[in-house]
Amino acid sequence: MAVIELKSIRKSFGALDIIRGLDLRIEDGEFVVFVGPSGSGKSTLLRLVAGLEEVTSGQILIGGEDVTDLGPADRALSMVFQSYALYPHKTVRGNMAFGLEVARTPRAEINRRVQAAAASLRLENYLDRKPKELSGGQRQRVAIGRAIVRDPVAFLFDEPLSNLDAALRAEMRIEIARLHQRLGATMIYVTHDQVEAMTLADKIVVLKDGEIQQIGSPIELYEKPANLFVAQFLGSPKMNVYDVEQTSGGLKIAGGGVLALPSTPLSAAKLGARPEHIAVQEPGLGHLEGRIDVVERLGSDTYAYVVHDGGQLTTVRLPGNVHLSVGQPVSLAVDREQLHLFDRDAKSIA
Repeated sequence: MAVIELKSIRKSFGALDIIRGLDLRIEDGEFVVFVGPSGSGKSTLLRLVAGLEEVTSGQILIGGEDVTDLGPADRALSMVFQSYALYPHKTVRGNMAFGLEVARTPRAEINRRVQAAAASLRLENYLDRKPKELSGGQRQRVAIGRAIVRDPVAFLFDEPLSNLDAALRAEMRIEIARLHQRLGATMIYVTHDQVEAMTLADKIVVLKDGEIQQIGSPIELYEKPANLFVAQFLGSPKMNVYDVEQTSGGLKIAGGGVLALPSTPLSAAKLGARPEHIAVQEPGLGHLEGRIDVVERLGSDTYAYVVHDGGQLTTVRLPGNVHLSVGQPVSLAVDREQLHLFDRDAKSIA
């Protein structure tokens, strides 16, 4: 395994800048997730690390070696794609062994590696089956197994679960987390799904328009977002945001009342509150008045969508057994200990 370093990486297609002077260090054995919306540059960045795209400028180092000008085959990396890309005429064993056979690895070593990878992914009973005889989750495990047998210095995952249904995605997240624990390998994982990012990563890299918005552990980014983009991108449902003005008593919420605070920064322009940090109270007792517009019951949780005068909508996360009805007037109270403040440039105010 090895440390991966990106130094002043830029990638342009003509006049279009995709990656804009990016610096990043990924430690040995770390599970790093690149996350961001479509067009943020996360997949392009992964392809640059893999050698599938050439950098416009900058350096890529793996284990201290400059690999910027090396092709994919010379970087000792394994990549798992969104598409399984399995050979339909080959068995599971044949698919997993193919890369080693091309590299003329001794047959005994191929068998050992394939058997070990199959055991780690619970595929021992499927080695003689063809891909058409497997479920989607099993096919993705074969694709991961094909990467494992190469014994790479790092694994690269490009949205590997996006073709699976919700139940299989949850199952495969667990499989990938277990795999990282067993192998202790460096892993870079690209996804647009913030749930995958939050549950898998040691470190999340949030990207927007080819630039890093914030780097940190999932809980760091959730509790202390650097800006409004990160605050709303991570967390499901996303953070509620309100315009605010400073008054003598605290912060005046647009369309609502005054939120009393011991001190309020002069630069505060927006207030953020996550759905679980807002309480539903009787009308007149909170900071924002409204009525229940939609109620979603998910069993353990209930999401209430409250509409206010002017049309703004607030999402509130409540216990599953709460009793609310559409059209019911309510008042919402923001937890003062859990709120987030942002300035006019959408940067977080400490």
